[in-house]
Amino acid sequence: MSIIPERLSALRKVMEKKGIDYYVVPTADYHQSEYVGEHFKEREYITGFNGSAGTAVIGMKEACLWTDGRYFIAAAAQLKDTTVKLMKMGEPGVPEITEYLEKNLKPGETLGFDGRAVSIGEGDEYAHIAENCGAKINYEEDLIDEIWENRPELSKEPVFALGMEYAGESVESKLGRIREEMKAAGANVHALTTIDDICWTLNIRGNDIEFFPLVLSYALITMDSYELYIDESKLSDEIKKDLAKDGIKLHPYNDIYSDICNLKSSDVILVDPQKLNYALFKNIPADVKKVERRNPAILMKAIKNDVEIANIRKAELKDSVAHLRYMKWLKENYNKMKITELVAEAKLDEFRAELGNFIRPSFAPISSYGEHAAIVHYESSPETDVQLKEGNFFLSDTGAGFYEGSTDITRTFALGEVPDFMKDHFTLVAISNLSLANAKFLEGTTGMVLDILSRKPFWDRNLNFNHGTGHGVGYLLNIHEGPTGFRWKYRKGETEQFHEGMVITDEPGIYIEGSHGIRLENEILCRKGELNEYGQFMYFEPLTFVPFDLDAINPDLMTKEQKKMLNDYHAQVYANIAPLLENDDEKEFLKKYTRAI
Repeated sequence: MSIIPERLSALRKVMEKKGIDYYVVPTADYHQSEYVGEHFKEREYITGFNGSAGTAVIGMKEACLWTDGRYFIAAAAQLKDTTVKLMKMGEPGVPEITEYLEKNLKPGETLGFDGRAVSIGEGDEYAHIAENCGAKINYEEDLIDEIWENRPELSKEPVFALGMEYAGESVESKLGRIREEMKAAGANVHALTTIDDICWTLNIRGNDIEFFPLVLSYALITMDSYELYIDESKLSDEIKKDLAKDGIKLHPYNDIYSDICNLKSSDVILVDPQKLNYALFKNIPADVKKVERRNPAILMKAIKNDVEIANIRKAELKDSVAHLRYMKWLKENYNKMKITELVAEAKLDEFRAELGNFIRPSFAPISSYGEHAAIVHYESSPETDVQLKEGNFFLSDTGAGFYEGSTDITRTFALGEVPDFMKDHFTLVAISNLSLANAKFLEGTTGMVLDILSRKPFWDRNLNFNHGTGHGVGYLLNIHEGPTGFRWKYRKGETEQFHEGMVITDEPGIYIEGSHGIRLENEILCRKGELNEYGQFMYFEPLTFVPFDLDAINPDLMTKEQKKMLNDYHAQVYANIAPLLENDDEKEFLKKYTRAI
């Protein structure tokens, strides 16, 4: 029996007491993080849905949850018996959250949300809807906190420094570049609530969000100071000294909400409407001029420097070796011993740890067999864990956090002989991945232009996959990093052109509910190619070197050009990985699975 209806009832009593008719519960923490720490999982607490993307709207009579195609299957299962209605984003007949509120919010009613957990843009949108409906907003209430008994405390995990041998650029240099952007914008103050931007700038990392080495913090940057709002108990004396050398002044975590009220009328503050939280924005004095622009650090950290790129190549080679050993272990042992999803998941991290400098997985691993693999963001648990058996696919979408950088890789392995139609699906995904990876394009191109290269093999057959084709990857930060990616639909904040030094994933897939799922994901590095009279040409360099399972390839579906792309990739896999292998058995296995077709 679900406990969610009881929690919804308790929330509605508080809503009635506070005069709030609809209450919005987003996924984010106070820093607009995609993934959040235990303290901030309010949406999961009130709906039972634990995916990384989704927004709940609780009314006095109806509760709804909006999430995207990655989670349709998982959300439907988790919302069963909760009374929460699943709203499948982008599907025909499903209103957007804004449309739902516009239709249901009545004159005189109040729309509530915790302003710390939504961005300026979202908060302004809610305020605009309320005004148009003759209603009002209340952004100062954390209603979930009032009913959440034994709510987890804020993380107290220690901070660690990322040395120059990994960061590749000093704090002084990064601050200098940011201040140049502030100056160009005519601003003398810059407010930050995004913790990946803060960690990148200060060359620090932590453990405040599971899998993501980030530190809960806020910052105010001026032309001659950097005010850091953080739980000081997380900082060692050595880190405090290093921060002080760079002019970083420490303040209690929540003091930014009062300190920002003290800005002078002569100040000009740079704010990112998609990233700064609404509550902090509303605390800026009305007479302070506001310049709305993207956080300068967003693009800076997306373009990796030479040291970071060199390290990322090392991390990817480590992870590729671990995966080659993993692939060999799976194929040779699935029918000799009991291997379940969770056993397989743990084994991969064993292989990674053996290679040194392994910190932790870089995101929640997806270890899925058979029909579970059709759930795009499935996470195995003791309740759902199943044994790997012959005749279907095993999909592993995982990442490693090495000091040399973060990895993100998906491989789908055939266990024994699989049906021909599954091989056809696998081959289609491989063609899609290779078609995008081999793109050559002019500088100025965006992911929305290139995404057709991955979709065309699917769309030609009236098929599709219901997620983006790729995303930027942070350097020991968020595994999903803007401001660019591959997708066919417009998404605000993800339309930046490709720059040399960007690391992006290439991850098409196909998902057949109740049967199987396939995804093949590599990380690729954007590079400059030939410069001629037509402009600067660009291309992608592969960073991931793990075979695509030839046991699942149907060569008859592939053109001569597509076979060449696969053979060329496998030749690179062999050339990069064979010298790193320790014994002849591993080299023979690699040779078998990188042979030309």
